[in-house]
Amino acid sequence: MQLIFKEIITAFMVLFAVIDIVGNIPIIIDLRKKVGHIQSEKASIIAGAIMIVFLFLGKSILNLIGIDVNSFAIAGAFILFFIALEMILGITLYKEEDNNVMTASIFPLAFPLIAGPGSLTTLLSLRAEFRVENIIIAIILNVIVIFVVLKTSKKIERFLGQNGINIIRKVFGVVLLAIAVKLFAVNIKILFNI
Repeated sequence: MQLIFKEIITAFMVLFAVIDIVGNIPIIIDLRKKVGHIQSEKASIIAGAIMIVFLFLGKSILNLIGIDVNSFAIAGAFILFFIALEMILGITLYKEEDNNVMTASIFPLAFPLIAGPGSLTTLLSLRAEFRVENIIIAIILNVIVIFVVLKTSKKIERFLGQNGINIIRKVFGVVLLAIAVKLFAVNIKILFNI
């Protein structure tokens, strides 16, 4: 087991940007209005569990269907690229709405809002580059942040205001865009032996 601080921080920042829990505060508040109460602990733990399980089983699932990690990482780079564009330009390329929310803490909050296609793809992409134990610590740190944000979402929204949330989304969007480009470049070289 080798803990590398730089890998933990990078993995944490990438996941934080993809999950975009601060940018999702308006969605969280809207869910609270619809269902009355969100179980922050349950949503955080389930999202964390989904991400950790996918980190370990994702590669096996890919091998089962005949896809290598580098190809998946390139596909992940495209997803990150589009998520980044959404964040920077303030557009919605894809958003599935579910107004009949029975268990809001699990669906759509834990999955697919927190542990969605973007974060799961990112985990496999990170696994191609970083050590598993560092990614797990990054996931746990993100789950703690998610829990804190869910618990204090109303206060954060009041403190940051809509403009503050928009600025944070755009900054993380640019970071995510740069990460998507790097991820694409690294894995395309490996795939084509450049």
